[in-house]
Amino acid sequence: MEMQSAWEDPFAAYVGHFHPLMGDQRTRRTFAAILRGIIAGGSLVCQKIAAASPVLAAVENGAQRVIRLVKGQSTDRSTLSVGQLTERLRERGVAQLREADTDDLWLILDLSELRKPQAQEMPALMEVRDLHGKLVPGYRTLEVLGVTPKRRGILYQRVFSSHEAGFESEPLEVQAALQTVSEALAPLKATKTVTWIMDSGLDDVAVWRTIWEQHEHLVCRVCHTDRLVEYLDRHGEWQAGDIAQAQQDLRLLATAQTHMKVCAGRQKLPKMQPVQVELRAGPLRLTYETNVRRKGAGKTVQQKLWLVEVRLPETRMEPWLLVTDWPVEDDPAVLRIFRMYRQRWAVEDAFRFTKECLGWEEVRLLDLEGIRTLVAMAWIAAGFLYELGVTLEWPEVRLLARMGGWVPHKNRPPGKIVITRGLSRLIEWMTTEAFLNQYIAEHGGLPPRIAAFIGRKTSGERL
Repeated sequence: MEMQSAWEDPFAAYVGHFHPLMGDQRTRRTFAAILRGIIAGGSLVCQKIAAASPVLAAVENGAQRVIRLVKGQSTDRSTLSVGQLTERLRERGVAQLREADTDDLWLILDLSELRKPQAQEMPALMEVRDLHGKLVPGYRTLEVLGVTPKRRGILYQRVFSSHEAGFESEPLEVQAALQTVSEALAPLKATKTVTWIMDSGLDDVAVWRTIWEQHEHLVCRVCHTDRLVEYLDRHGEWQAGDIAQAQQDLRLLATAQTHMKVCAGRQKLPKMQPVQVELRAGPLRLTYETNVRRKGAGKTVQQKLWLVEVRLPETRMEPWLLVTDWPVEDDPAVLRIFRMYRQRWAVEDAFRFTKECLGWEEVRLLDLEGIRTLVAMAWIAAGFLYELGVTLEWPEVRLLARMGGWVPHKNRPPGKIVITRGLSRLIEWMTTEAFLNQYIAEHGGLPPRIAAFIGRKTSGERL
């Protein structure tokens, strides 16, 4: 697909993908206006969304229109449920990933927190960890981001709470995400190899089992070093033990240099800098029951794995341990696994971008489904911004980046935050223009001091 041709109105083209869910023009206009307000306002507070939206800022009770839509009170002829919004977002993500010119498709699965430390009255609040490990009120979120070298697709997002009615368990939420995404990617599997990349919170045989049953691969950071396995010792003999014991017999396969934000030497604060990396690996055999966390009978099977250790000897960081079902027998193979797990950090960039630029932790509705809808719309807005920043060759992207404060440099392309800041300024200008034109229409002109301040006449001429 030639993306450049869509630049006549890329936002309208993107939002049009969600129009089949909406039964009337008013809902479509409000939906698009809310997305613009989320981007420009950087918030999920309904008043801030309305104030930052060119359409909603120009009407009375714009915030109420936001609240009515996300609570489903003004959408009788529409089907704007969270599940349907996420399904359309997933379809858009799959379409983006299909266009990628690569055989590899990496899926970043992550559990995160939507923290509301000051909240008291919001529904079904549970305890989650803040950045310092302290328990605070909030919700859990689960996301899957599809990644290729030049494209991203949001394939799954869900907000949940252990205190909500009907909740069963977090592992079942993870299983639903694994299966839903795998089914959506079925048409792509003929040409692309799928690998799930996960952090230590998903060091779980039930998760791995489902991925293998779906004929997909995994790279997962180890949490349970006491997991029982068989490993190949230095003499080439298989030994029974645990992962901690297997770590002692890994052999050095490669050294590399990478850029990371770390404390090196005697540095007190972390900074982005080049660091040396030592990569070790060795084979494992894992025996498990296929009916783990399932009802009914299963069978005992054995899976061959590789254990990869990542050491940063110039820093004070503990070594990372990664488990993968990809063969890791030489220098290129171990470097590939290292790059895969480093790519998993892209999800941290995505969360930072969504939380900071779109303000998803500011949501305040006293309605859990409304909260879910607003967070889903934040991810829909993020999906548009991911597509917007595909290439710096587009003059539109360069202009937005400059508006966001980017200084052109051949080795520092603008990130999503800078592009979002530029787009936010553009929408703020549209909102300001709408306000001023409404005032001119009502009063025949601008107040003299305002007109002088912006260099305009006081006549009724529209801006």
